Amino acid sequence: MNGNSRTDDRSQETQAQEPVVTSPEAAPDASAQSARTESPQTPPEGSAEVERLQAELASTRRRVDQLARAYQELEKDREEFKQRLSRERERMLDVERGKVATMLLEAVDELDLCLSMGGAEASSGLAKGVKMIRDGLLGKLQQAGVERLQLVGQPYDPNTAEATDMEITPNPEEDQRVVAEARAGYRMKDRVIRPARVKVAKYVAPAKA
Repeated sequence: MNGNSRTDDRSQETQAQEPVVTSPEAAPDASAQSARTESPQTPPEGSAEVERLQAELASTRRRVDQLARAYQELEKDREEFKQRLSRERERMLDVERGKVATMLLEAVDELDLCLSMGGAEASSGLAKGVKMIRDGLLGKLQQAGVERLQLVGQPYDPNTAEATDMEITPNPEEDQRVVAEARAGYRMKDRVIRPARVKVAKYVAPAKA
């Protein structure tokens, strides 16, 4: 029994002195670990998708801005067109009003002619009635914006009057001035609807003795 015990002790000592060998599978591969550490990391797949969505968002925003500017320009053009249309309609109405006013002014001229030819009958009831009609027509025309041109004593302007007669004057300050009206002129707003017929002074230096 003693001999077996010594044999077992020697066997245990031998086992304790033997080096422990690690399995290749358990030992980490240093070269592989180094390669994993040094190699660049591959970006995740979601990063490319995010960049694509951001690019699409920026493109969409630019498109929205372009459409907004185009809509603003369209609204501006539409408003300008409405204003032009309104001005043109008002201008055409003024032209038609001017034509009606001109016909009424011709009727006033005829009534004035009747009153001037009345002579001694100017104070009669008929003359008073004619004058009342004439004044009523002029009142209606004034309410419509028709005004008589005041040209006597003013410099002659071919845009407001027609020179139908001339009068010689020795005064140089009266040269090219309206001295009389053969027919009154009228304007509606800023437009002359009937030019006046006037006599214009012409300066001629007096002959020296």
